[in-house]
Formats: sequence, structure tokens, C-alpha cells
Amino acid sequence: MKQSFLIACLFFACCFDAFSQSRVTSKINDNWYFIKGDTSATSQWEKISLPHTWNTTDAMDDVPDYYRGIGWYKKNINISKQLKDKAVSLFFEGANQEAEVFVNGKKAVKHIGGYTGFSVQIEKLLKFGEQNEILVKVDNSFNPAIAPLTADFTFYGGIYRDVCLITTSKIHFAGDNGSKGVYITTPVVSDRSAQVQSKSIISNTSEKAVSLNILNDLFDASGKKISESKTKISLKPGEIKTIHQKLSEVKLPKLWSPENPYLYKLITKIISSSGVVLDEISNQVGFRWFSFDAGNGFFLNGKPYKLIGASRHQDYKNLGNAVPDELAIKDVQLLKSMGANFLRVAHYPQDPSVMEACDSIGLLASVEIPVVNEITESDSFYRNCEQMQLEMIHQNYNHPSVIIWCYMNEVLLKPHHNGDKEKKQAYYSNIRQLAQRLENITRVEDPHRYTMMANHGNLEQYKTAGLLQIPMLIGWNLYSGWYGGSMDEFPNFLDDFHKSYPSIPFLVTEYGADADPRIRSTKPIRFDKSVEYTTKFHQFYLTEMLKRPYVSAAIVWNLADFGSETRTETMPHMNNKGLLEFDRTPKDPYFYYQAMLSKKPYIKILGASKVFGTADSVSSVCYQVLEVASNLDSLTLYLNGTAQQQSKVINGIAEWKLPFKEGSNSIKVTGIGSEYHYQDTKQMSTHLLPQCLKSSEVPFKQMNVVLGTSRYYIDEDGNWWQPDKAYEKGEWGYVGGVAFKIKNNNRLPYGTDKNIIGTSNDPIYQTQQSGIKQYKLDVPSGEYELNLHFAELTGGGKISVPPYNLTDTGRTEKKLKRIFNVVINGKPLLRNFNIAEEYGVVTPVIKKAVIKVENEEGITIDFEAVEGEPVLNALQVKRLQ
Repeated sequence: MKQSFLIACLFFACCFDAFSQSRVTSKINDNWYFIKGDTSATSQWEKISLPHTWNTTDAMDDVPDYYRGIGWYKKNINISKQLKDKAVSLFFEGANQEAEVFVNGKKAVKHIGGYTGFSVQIEKLLKFGEQNEILVKVDNSFNPAIAPLTADFTFYGGIYRDVCLITTSKIHFAGDNGSKGVYITTPVVSDRSAQVQSKSIISNTSEKAVSLNILNDLFDASGKKISESKTKISLKPGEIKTIHQKLSEVKLPKLWSPENPYLYKLITKIISSSGVVLDEISNQVGFRWFSFDAGNGFFLNGKPYKLIGASRHQDYKNLGNAVPDELAIKDVQLLKSMGANFLRVAHYPQDPSVMEACDSIGLLASVEIPVVNEITESDSFYRNCEQMQLEMIHQNYNHPSVIIWCYMNEVLLKPHHNGDKEKKQAYYSNIRQLAQRLENITRVEDPHRYTMMANHGNLEQYKTAGLLQIPMLIGWNLYSGWYGGSMDEFPNFLDDFHKSYPSIPFLVTEYGADADPRIRSTKPIRFDKSVEYTTKFHQFYLTEMLKRPYVSAAIVWNLADFGSETRTETMPHMNNKGLLEFDRTPKDPYFYYQAMLSKKPYIKILGASKVFGTADSVSSVCYQVLEVASNLDSLTLYLNGTAQQQSKVINGIAEWKLPFKEGSNSIKVTGIGSEYHYQDTKQMSTHLLPQCLKSSEVPFKQMNVVLGTSRYYIDEDGNWWQPDKAYEKGEWGYVGGVAFKIKNNNRLPYGTDKNIIGTSNDPIYQTQQSGIKQYKLDVPSGEYELNLHFAELTGGGKISVPPYNLTDTGRTEKKLKRIFNVVINGKPLLRNFNIAEEYGVVTPVIKKAVIKVENEEGITIDFEAVEGEPVLNALQVKRLQ
């Protein structure tokens, strides 16, 4: 009863405002109830607030797949009797992916597509002065008629954006395809003058004919009116009219650009014959003109302008895609702070607050619909794609930041009918026809912007399919040196395409490499998932694109890590190509871009704040490379107060090989820019493992070692794990065996990319030494705790490979017969140990032992094969006394 009273009071307040205003928009995100599955189930409705998704946890757990089905939402609202003469609508900013809305038990609307908004007028279904039930059925099940069919991101279900209640006069702007009903264009812009045109859709849902004035007033940022237009119209009851208006010329306009995102405001009003404002819509206006040139790239306001930025997925750690506006806006601010000037809104239209932030903060943008990887050859699929394209354009039409509409991404990545040449050609033809239909729609709806299709790097395939000549721009998603090949193939592709198609402007719409923020390497190699390799990857790619004016844009994939439930790898269910972590913590490549793009002098020390390594047996220090990102010419580094040799900055990075001592190390880097000195400082905590475990200079305390790898790892408790080495007398390491590697795998340098069940520390168990004979540690006498880590990495039957792994195919793994004994200093620890039989495949196993070492005998762990090869994944040794 108390809850109903609060809801009624809330809506009474909203309604009270509606009597004195032409249009009132109120968010109604609170006090919803949710149930998953059948509403007749015995489970109780859960009280929730919007935005909401039901896949926050199950899309990240160890159980394959996540719930894709039906969810129900309901809410009771009290609508005042005084609103009886108003038009009342509900607007949903996004519900994935099919939504049906019922008001007081009657169906109001069904919407298809999870990434654009939709509205429905509901006053005829309301009971004024009483409680009204809003019931929404949302379904994110796979549907062959709805894009996306497959993709490298998670299809979270739910009402994951805001819902608004909108009240207007019966005579109002009528939004079509989820728009507000007013469209703004600036068809003529120069630095001397500009023109604004508007198209307004006006609806009369009253029972009387009316005479109206449609008024446009344009204001500058100070609030001064600088242009206007006025048109008289008449409307019959039930009539809808579209009105085109041209405002008076704007002289010497202040131009919009990312450096100066100057916005005017256009207020469009419907005014009755007696002077009452019946409805009012406000839009931001930015004056700019732009073009793409196949030889010289992009031009903004008549000047060459290299587009540099990133794509964005909308999900966030612990929230899924149910992200509040303030966090979405923060993403745009982080991209702007990086020095970027472009956002690729990928692979679907996103929250309205994102585009509003691009307008006001200053980022150019492209927006696309989610036709990803493949299509369904059906009329229903084609119609749904066309409707998505219309809704995307109409809902984002008025944003000055938007310069490109896109409608396909890597659409040939999963070609159908590979065993039937005739059907495959027909499939290509159907994709081509759909692309042409979407192209035609876009050019009719918006002749002032460019169209684009983003392709994966198989040029011959897109040429064969006839897709290169359809859009105005071509985007290339290129990953040479990551999924396959070498980085050197990247500039070759750019040059070859430009030479073969000199009249087609193109953008690099994706490039990147996964950086698991927990993984570091002093010897970075392709697909080791280390931050260091990713930084080098970005350094190489950006340098090559900056050399080539015909490359219009460099668009990083991706701004932040994002959910992809089907991925496994070192951080299961995540794509780690983000410049930011899932919680938006910046990684080293983000700072590299700040250095390259900043207009001000910039210095940033890269790397983790902790250093782990093996101390040199002579000097008791560990030599490791330290990188610094900067846009200065050269830098001087001080280690613990001692100046090191000056280093030149090459393509944004300077580096030193430094002798780190045990304990705290102070780093200061200085440089001169213009007339001022600039610096960055960092305190680094160093933990060294003695090369000789009996060393008195660096006493042995503890070691965490991962076998079969060359990378370092920071576990969930903050412990560092370092790569193993072969045993040498007086030291420590393995004897015998080889690093485990999947057969016929062209990506992984070692280990597996399977999800390790029951742990978030997957990298500890994803590599191993196969066929190991011994592990020897020449430790001094004392008591030690040993933890031996095992996981069976082979087996599990058919292993599918995601489509983005272009160089690999699926495989079938049979369970190996692997039985062995483990003996420590002559004492058995494990007999007939069979990991798969006792624990299953890809399951972490820890075996603990406490060993007393006497007479300087050290520790020798023997692995005795009974059947198959013994393995060891990781080892922890801790001195107790």
C-alpha cells in the first residue's frame, strides 16, 4: 500500500508539470518487477530498477552458454485524470531483442531489434485516475530473422536502457521509427555562411481541425537568436503532415570540430492560433562540412584531418549491457582524453547519451546496424535489416558528430554452403542484394552523409562477392600479426588495396591485439596475451597508418574490454583487445595513444608497479626493459636517484634496460618541451628470486613458477608468477620434457586457450611441461611448503574454433591415457596419478606437501611415467623456516 502511494505521488508530480508544459518526458526506471521464463512459474517476481539485464552473471560463469529466452517486466503507474486530454507515450531506449508491450492486458506494440529505441502511444489503453499495469515481454532467443545471428560479443537480454513516459498535447510532433519527429540538416556550410533546414512531422490526434504556426528559432551558445523560420498550416482531425522549412542564412558561423565542438540550439515549436505552445522539440546544431578523398583521406571544414579513435561496445564489468548514462558518457570522455577524434559506434546503435556526448565533447562518429558475420536468406531477415537501418538513421539523424552510416561488418566471415559452389554463389548474391537495398535506403534517407561496410581482411572474397563498389567507403578490419601472419603484412595490405582500387576511400576500422592486464612479458610474442606485445602492435600499426595520407582513419578495436561469452583464452568470456580494462582502468596502450595524440608535452612510465625476475648471481640485480610513452624528442631517466643514459623517443616510446634491486625502486623520467621541463615518477616494488637459491645477497623466501610459458602472470590475490627455466646446478628448474602446444594450431605459441573450470587464474593452468622428468631446487636446508598445480589440457571431444580465428580449424581431442607417480626427495606424494580420471579435463588440481630439507640436499621432485607422459603446470615453493 505504501509503495502504491509513493508511485501515485511520483506520477502526480509529473502530471502536474504536464499541465503547464507542452512536452514532459519522465524516466520511469524505478519500481519494476522481473521474472525470467514463464510467468505462471511458482518463482516470485523480483523487484528491480532499470536498466536491467538477466545475463550479468551467467554470461561470465564456467557453464557454457547463457540464458537466451524470455523475461517479463511489469510496473504499475497511476495516471492522473487531468491527463485525459493529453497524448501519452512510452519510449524504450533499448530492449534486447524482441519486445512486446502490454498496457492493462492489451497489446500496445511489438518491436524487433535490440539496439534501437521505439515508442508507442498508449492513452487509449489507459485508465485515468487509476492504477495501470505496464507488462513487457522481452526475448533474446536466437532468431534467424533477426541480426545479429552470431558475433564476437554477448547478446545480453533485458530492458537494458531507460524507459520514459512522455506526455504531449493531442497536437504534437509525431516521431517515426523511434525519432522525435523533427529532422535537421545543414546542406550548405562554409566559414562565411551556413544554412539550416528542418523537416517536421506534425500529428493532430484531437477531434477538431486546427490552424497552427510551426516556428524554428536558432540560438547561439550565448542564447542569442540568430535565425528563424515560420510556417502556417492547418490540420484536419487525425491528419499528419510533413513540413519542410528553411531558416534564414547564418553569417560567419562558428564551425563545429572535435577541437572546438561549438553547438547552436534549434527550438522547433507548434503554436496554436491563440499563441499557445502545443509542443516543443530542442535539437543541437553543429555547422561543419566534410569529405573523403581516395588519395588524400578525410577532410573536415576544408582541411586534411586524420581520423584516429576506437570502437566501443556498451557493456561494463558486473553490469552487462545495463549501463547507466553516466558510465556511457564516461567512456566518451575517456576516448576524448586519450586524444582521439573519432568513435566507431559498433556493432550496433547505442544509448542516446553516447551520441549526445560525442556532439558536446567533440568526437566524430560512425553508427552501424548489427549485420555481423553472416545473413539469413529470407525476406523476414531482409525486412528486419531495412527497418533497423531506418530506425538507426532516424534516431541519430540530428547529431553533428555522425558522418558515416554503416550496415555490415565482416559479413563474409562465416560463409554458408561451403560444400556447394552454386549455393555459395547464390548466398553471395543475396548478401550483395541486401547490401544494395540498405545502401539505397541510406542514400534516400540521408544524402548528406557517407555509407560504409567494414570487411575482414580477405580482399579476394569481398571482390568475388561484388561488395567493394556498393558503399561509398570501405572499412578494413586487419589483424596481421595477431590472429595470423606477421605485422609486416599490414602495410603491404594497405598499399596493395590502394594500388588496386585507387578511387575507393577506405578506413582501417579495426586493429588490435588482446592484452590480458594480468599478463606481462620480457619476451613478448604473438598471441601471448601480454600487455607488452599489444603495445608494440599498436605502435607498429599506428606508425604505418600515419605515414599514409590515403588511410582516412585508424580505429582501434576496442576502447574497452568487453564480454564475449563464447571466448575462452586466458580470461574466459572476455575480449581483451580494449585499451581499457572491463572496469575502464587504462592499460599501457591507452597511455601510448595519449603520448602520440596529445597536443601538450606528455610523459608516462609504462609497465606494472611491481617487478619480478631472477637476480643476477654476481650483482644481485635483475635487468629488465622499462618503456616510457612520450611525445618529446628525448628523455632522461633516474633510477634510485642515479641518472641513466638519455634515450631517444622513437614512434612514441623510449626504453631503457635497467638494473632493478630487491625492494623499492624509484623511477623519475624527465624531458624538455618548449621552454619547460616535464616529468613522470613511479615507485616500483621489486621482488627478486635468487638465481642461486642459497645466495646470501638475496635470501630465498618464496617462488611461484608457471611451466611451459615465457610470460609473467599476476594472480587474483596479487601474487606474481614467473616463467620457468631449465635446471642448472646450484639453481632451480625443470629437467626433461617440452612446453605443451596444441597440434596444428597457428595462433598459440604454447599452451591451450581452453577455459579452466573453477578458477579465475586460468593462465596458471593453461600451460605445462609435458614429459617432465624432474623438478630440482637447490634450496638451503630448512622446511618448505610445496604446492604442485596440475590440469589435464587434452581431451574433451570436439573443439570448435571461433570464426575470427581465420588460420585455425576445429579439432577433435581424444582423452589421453596419462598415469604417473610423483616422488619428492625419495618419498611418494602421488601414486598412479590420473588427472583426467580423478578430476576431469581442464580442472585445476593442487597437491600440497611439506618437506624438510637436511644436509643441503635441496628438493628433487621426480615424475615417474606409468602410462603416457607426466605433466606439471605450475609450482609454488615457500620457505617456512
